[in-house]
Amino acid sequence: MNPSLSSLLPDTPLPLPFLFIITGVFGAIIGSFLNVVIHRLPQEESIVFPNSRCPSCTAAIAWYDNIPVLSYLLLRGQCRSCKTGIAIRYPAVELLTALLYVAVTWRDGLSLALPFDLIFVSALVALIFIDAEHMLLPNAITYPGVIFALVARLVIPLGGGAPHFDDLEPLTRGFLHGMPLWAASVIGAVIGGLIGGGSLWLMGWTWEKLRGIEAMGLGDVKMMFMVGAYLGWRLTILTIFFGVLSGSLIGIALMVRQGRRNMQMLLPFGVFLGIGAIAALLIGSQVVVWYAGQFG
Repeated sequence: MNPSLSSLLPDTPLPLPFLFIITGVFGAIIGSFLNVVIHRLPQEESIVFPNSRCPSCTAAIAWYDNIPVLSYLLLRGQCRSCKTGIAIRYPAVELLTALLYVAVTWRDGLSLALPFDLIFVSALVALIFIDAEHMLLPNAITYPGVIFALVARLVIPLGGGAPHFDDLEPLTRGFLHGMPLWAASVIGAVIGGLIGGGSLWLMGWTWEKLRGIEAMGLGDVKMMFMVGAYLGWRLTILTIFFGVLSGSLIGIALMVRQGRRNMQMLLPFGVFLGIGAIAALLIGSQVVVWYAGQFG
């Protein structure tokens, strides 16, 4: 159950399709901003100044050429000034962010949790594409992401009084029984962060000691501290499972395509962890309930 804002907006009921359209358009606009983050952050450039420019000819991009998805189609994927091709990543990020915003809105409704979940998803999209291009998970996202997760875990229970986070019900029925919901939520964030980041660090450390090869970057560990603090321990375990499963399948597919067996192939694991975290946010609770039901 999510803390609804409908009581705060009694005179402005929004039809569901209209709400999804608004959220989708807003998501595409945020996706356009995420493209700036994805391009500039790895190069340690400001994400605010200067205004958007063509990476090839440095010509400033006019507002009418910066409309999410639509401008790419109208320009046929080329810069208006130099005719250099625009990477497909730009409209892909905008469209993906729009679809994810709609999915999160469908899940949360008009709730106090909605803006927090949208920010969390936005951070994950940026991390996924940065890691895919640069094999880098910037501290500028993961460190504030941990703080953001702790704030969300405090504010949402205080504002709504309902256990929005998946781990709160088992925690408050277990060893945190009788504790205020907000306190249990913050403790759950710490537990989730330690399980997420700590388990990845331990796996990497063990592999390095056994094989003498670095298997896990600290960027992945920091990312999972952020994810674990926000999602809680149950969905964090599911995130790692999704990440390992999808990463293994992609790795096997690449080895088959290349026609050679290379167990030390470098893959940007943050991409798969990010996908797993988004999947866990959207459908993780249902997966956990289904899995638990298999054991009666």
